[in-house]
Amino acid sequence: MTYEQAKSFLEECNQYAGELTLQPLKEMLRRLGNPQDQLSFVHIAGTNGKGSVLALVSTVLKEAGYRVGRYISPTIFGYRERIQVNEQYISREDLVRLTERIRETGQQMLAEGLWHPTMFEAETALAFLYFAEQQCDLVVLETGMGGRTDATNVIRHTVAAVLASISMDHMGFLGDTLAEIADNKAGIIKPGCTVVTIKQEPEAEAAIRKQASVCGCPVVTADGGLAVNRKRGLFSQTFDYQEWKEVKIPLSGEYQFTNGVLALKVLEVLKNKGYRLSEETVRKGFQKTVWTGRFTVIAKDPCVIVDGAHNRDAAQKLAETLDQYLKGRRLIYIMGVLADKEYDKVIEKTASYASEVITVMTPDNVRALPAKDLAEAVKKYNPHVQAAQSIEDAVERAYELAGKEDVILAFGSLSYLGELIRVLQERTAK
Repeated sequence: MTYEQAKSFLEECNQYAGELTLQPLKEMLRRLGNPQDQLSFVHIAGTNGKGSVLALVSTVLKEAGYRVGRYISPTIFGYRERIQVNEQYISREDLVRLTERIRETGQQMLAEGLWHPTMFEAETALAFLYFAEQQCDLVVLETGMGGRTDATNVIRHTVAAVLASISMDHMGFLGDTLAEIADNKAGIIKPGCTVVTIKQEPEAEAAIRKQASVCGCPVVTADGGLAVNRKRGLFSQTFDYQEWKEVKIPLSGEYQFTNGVLALKVLEVLKNKGYRLSEETVRKGFQKTVWTGRFTVIAKDPCVIVDGAHNRDAAQKLAETLDQYLKGRRLIYIMGVLADKEYDKVIEKTASYASEVITVMTPDNVRALPAKDLAEAVKKYNPHVQAAQSIEDAVERAYELAGKEDVILAFGSLSYLGELIRVLQERTAK
């Protein structure tokens, strides 16, 4: 099996998608020796902020000398990005070797008339195998969608169950109300763990506390609104939170103050559970954290920023960030979204800030919304819109429209930002 064959096999596993049940994955893991049971986890669910919190917490743990697994979804730069140990991607050779084990086990299950795991489930099994082989001290695990029926929720040894900001997303799969969605995401809470949640809307908080009570778990709440003395910047920011003074993070955007506060509380919980985490280690880890695609500056003259705002809550946070960081600057948007997202809500909250909007179809994604359809949706809120033929075309059009003092903001689905960054890097290297 080659690397490309391994990727193709995993993608083909989506043909087995059926009811939302964890049983096929549990059976596969049983046959593989239940590698997840050899590991301890920080399990993170939520609508927005999961990745940033994962990056901050895992970087601090690495700085403290721990061997830390990361499981990320979705990714920006490449397939292997989703499985990392101490920020190093799984090698092609290891991915191929472990995929062969997954395929062999799956074939045995099919031969016995059992359901086969889906792509995400198979990847999750592969990740657990790899993290166990690598003898990770702790795995920081991000849910794919939801919580209770998410593939990552087969784990047993959760040290901290973390709930980032919960809002309306994936309706139809997770529920039609905020309470239902929060109840699903709170399904990651298990007996023996500590629950760490950002301050939520009342109905979401009630769902979290109900599940915590059922499992007999203490709840620690972080309040992003209490992050004070905020010093904002496009390259680094500082804030105070309770006894923490002048905490520096290299992540931009108004919402990163909230994510930073939540990460601090998670690390405090881990320290109370015996993990060696000094104040100096936390500060160094925060300053070393890299998390591209969340209001990240990737070029200058003109300034180019990428952001993964793809639902109504993220779009609201992006609009607040534009008010705080780029007020008075002329903005040129590049937008690409998935058809099954609330892109109309994203447009409604963000379109008025742009002088020009360029739409693009995210490549190699069956869920992508065509650029012309997105342009038609944008026209309801901003008439200055044009559809590009490709990401390369969108980048060239944006540069033609932008002066040196203007800002090009590319946002929407994370799935196209990696390709856009590659195109920009090639353009600036000429």
